[in-house]
Amino acid sequence: MCKFHGFEPVFDSNSRVLILGSFPSVKSRETDFYYGNRCNRFWTMLSEAFNEQPVTTVQEKKNLCLNNGVALWDIVESCQIRGSMDADITDYTLVDLSRVLNKCKIAKILCNGSTAYKLTKSVYSGQIPVYKLSSTSPANPRFNKTEWLEHLRF
Repeated sequence: MCKFHGFEPVFDSNSRVLILGSFPSVKSRETDFYYGNRCNRFWTMLSEAFNEQPVTTVQEKKNLCLNNGVALWDIVESCQIRGSMDADITDYTLVDLSRVLNKCKIAKILCNGSTAYKLTKSVYSGQIPVYKLSSTSPANPRFNKTEWLEHLRF
């Protein structure tokens, strides 16, 4: 099995919240950008949180994040994975969060699902609060849009 690599972070000096996923899905790897599965709730939820029109292109998605103070990344830098399920992530390397945290004023870290949260907590014990939110994956029947909207509005 070959090793896959995640995407570069999306952020700028105005980013105030860091959203961390686990690792790009097969669909995301095919589209070469975060949350590429059209059934994933992420981009719809983020657009709603900031009262923006729905986004479809990679550039629109980047602009949505950057125009609203959102940094976006995955905690797994590289891994072996078969398919898209977090449970199938093996032989992984985690990202160096200081690449983002040292370059902007992040006030909170939002983890998209329990795997992202568990892995983030395994490498980060700093002062910035870390929150575990329900996964936006279409495979998650317990997605809670309300919690996301509350954490994104500041």
